[in-house]
Amino acid sequence: MSLCMGCMREIGDHVECPSCGFDNSKGQHSPFLPYGTILHGRYIVGSVIDTNGESSRYIAFDKQTGDVVIVCEFLPMGLFEREHDQTNLHIRFENDDTFKKLMSDFISYFRTIAELKDFSALIKIHNIFQENNTAYVIEENQDLIPFEEYVERSNGHLDWDIARPLFMPVISALEAMHRRGLGHYAISPKNMYVTAYGKIKIAGFATANERKRGTALKSQLYSGCAAPEQYENNFPIDSITEIYGISATMFYALTGNLPANAKERMTDSRLLMSTSTVKRLPPHVVTAIANGLQVKRENRISDFDELRSQLSVSHTAQAIQEEISRTANMNVNKADKGRGRGMSPRAAGFLAAFITLIVVGALAVLFVMQNPLQGVFANNNNDATEASSEKWTGPTVPNYVGMTLKDAAAAAEEAGTITLFRETEESYSDKYAEGVVMEQSPKGGEKLTASGDISISVKISKGKQMRELPDIKDMTVDTAAKQLANQGFVVDAEYQYSKKVDDGMAIGYKDYKPGDTVEYGSTLTIIISKGEEATKNTSEN
Repeated sequence: MSLCMGCMREIGDHVECPSCGFDNSKGQHSPFLPYGTILHGRYIVGSVIDTNGESSRYIAFDKQTGDVVIVCEFLPMGLFEREHDQTNLHIRFENDDTFKKLMSDFISYFRTIAELKDFSALIKIHNIFQENNTAYVIEENQDLIPFEEYVERSNGHLDWDIARPLFMPVISALEAMHRRGLGHYAISPKNMYVTAYGKIKIAGFATANERKRGTALKSQLYSGCAAPEQYENNFPIDSITEIYGISATMFYALTGNLPANAKERMTDSRLLMSTSTVKRLPPHVVTAIANGLQVKRENRISDFDELRSQLSVSHTAQAIQEEISRTANMNVNKADKGRGRGMSPRAAGFLAAFITLIVVGALAVLFVMQNPLQGVFANNNNDATEASSEKWTGPTVPNYVGMTLKDAAAAAEEAGTITLFRETEESYSDKYAEGVVMEQSPKGGEKLTASGDISISVKISKGKQMRELPDIKDMTVDTAAKQLANQGFVVDAEYQYSKKVDDGMAIGYKDYKPGDTVEYGSTLTIIISKGEEATKNTSEN
């Protein structure tokens, strides 16, 4: 039987695979296993699929079952040598202890993954063994769609009712891993796949040594999904770190874009989300993801139960449910303390269930009637807001319109319970200067009936679309160009002789005069003097 080393299908006498086009005439590059290597007496190794600082994965064929599988080889770059076309690893003497410790962690990690076989989001581990002075893990192989491709096919983003059943099993799997003392720490769109049955499978497994800086391994972090602490040398990583990664991946699924790199967000923590995106998502989901992506660990969601709770129910409904539970417990306690007084436990249970049905029904009606963005706020009709404003004495949504983005962000951060989303689209405005908040949603002054964190999207003004040209005569070229650039113009220059204007100073505009109004972003050509021409034909400007 002759197998293609790229897909493990039979190819007979063909060199180029008829199925996948793989060229089987070339050998595998070092330091990877040679094509056709047989491991454990049954696994035929083919082409390397991917690699990181800790391990490499190959496509392989299981002679015993006839299945195509994945071989994951412990291959910590920089700690070993392997000669071309050889299988054994040679460990440098000075790296021997480190190599053995890392390999022990690797084996222990995958043995735990193998025990968590009941979680649909986790890969199935078929075998773990040692050979060639290293360790191997045999993983299941399925026909999978890369998650990025799946999102792209879905108009570039997923609606929450599609994303929720995809991600909840992932959250449960990660929670189970952390209960066993290990994590993934590289959840990202590149490490997730979708099965033919519409279920997510997580890939990219590696020990914590590979997912942070400062270890003996060359770390592999995924920009936009790696938490800030993963970029710090030997910083302890935990469930709080994991929550950042899963929140970033959900952000990608719902918006089609990843958050900025965590190192960049340490100086500007704002998340960019368009108004249309915010409006089509349940407000509690927007808030939950924002809370999971907090740059400061102490502000971030700290456990999976809380993440699941925030994604599943708004804070208003959650507070009502907690109050129902508290009231029911009080009634039960009273019943225990005195016979015939208060409610019986059974009656309290029925009452709690009845109230719950009423609350859930009321919330559903409100959600349908209101704009989804305002789901945790009071009626957003302006007339209704004005009519009831005299009676409302509770908290209201702060107003950021008219503030610069920097000042609005500082005010939101000071409040501590507000997350600002800057809309990616900006608009011209004759009323608001460039860089100033011109709109926000929800609007300032609206009744705030929900407790906990809230999310507000703001639109930034680009300033006036038509702008008056200043007088630039006798300015240096640098001064004139800088002033025009600050007003949003692109500047080009031409040079002419002049008796009246000194060399290097601006004469004026080529096609306009001071006071003309020109559209923002236009290219302006300014005329710069070359001084007086040293001939009788000196130009007079």
